[in-house]
Amino acid sequence: MKRFLKKYGHAWILSYVFVYLSWFSYLERTVTKEYSIIHSDLDDLIPFCEYFIIPYILWFFYVAGSVVYFFFTSKQDYYRLCGFLFIGMTLSLLICTVFPNGTNFRPYIDPDANIFAWIVSNLYQIDTCTNVFPSIHVYNSIAVHLAISHSERLRSHHLVQVGSFLLMVSICLSTVFLKQHSVIDVAGACFMAALIYPLVYHVRTHPSYKHVWEIYE
Repeated sequence: MKRFLKKYGHAWILSYVFVYLSWFSYLERTVTKEYSIIHSDLDDLIPFCEYFIIPYILWFFYVAGSVVYFFFTSKQDYYRLCGFLFIGMTLSLLICTVFPNGTNFRPYIDPDANIFAWIVSNLYQIDTCTNVFPSIHVYNSIAVHLAISHSERLRSHHLVQVGSFLLMVSICLSTVFLKQHSVIDVAGACFMAALIYPLVYHVRTHPSYKHVWEIYE
């Protein structure tokens, strides 16, 4: 048991998921009427395209798969990725708590049009149009790609790097083409990622903070 805990004790940080899901579920239940509408004129120029549901769904495997991969291969990359993800996810929840927000431009979807439209139609029923700023889909996708691009194990794998970048971009695009998010949500997520990036990938290497990270690595 001691050997197991020593080898996989870094799983403790994943308990944050329960905090996030509880908090997010609370917002989904309570933010239903009075909230600020996030909208840009650019949103009206972007057409709806149900085929973007493919990268949108791949996001779940992209994020979860990357966390699992680094969990077993590199504690350093694992902690970096989890730190990046969880800091941004917490900030997003705080923003939605103090600034309730949502969108109002979801189109009518004919679920009988094709399988992709059917999936989108069901997605709309499950996922509300509230708590959208900043976009977690976009933010987490950026976080995962940064983790992959900084990984010593994966840095030399050109196809992995290119594939990750293309998937990240397609996921970001899917949020606006599926009318799940406004371009403002996307911009907000990119800005938040830009702010957190140096905290995770540069401050942690400073001599003053290095010993703190070594405790976890």
